[in-house]
Amino acid sequence: MIKLKVSGMTCGHCEQAVNKALSAVPGVERVVEVDRAKELAVVEGQADAAALIAAITGEGYQAEVAA
Repeated sequence: MIKLKVSGMTCGHCEQAVNKALSAVPGVERVVEVDRAKELAVVEGQADAAALIAAITGEGYQAEVAA
């Protein structure tokens, strides 16, 4: 699993946009969770973390790998 800290999400539409963007990244098997309150996105698969972050920033949000 890859956990990402995502900031800038303010509504359900934001969560859906991040979910859709992550789902389109090669290597993502499943988006487990996108939660604006936790500022968290979790995916399963072998996707490259940089590609996941690029997908999120492409939607206008900030992202980094969560510790």
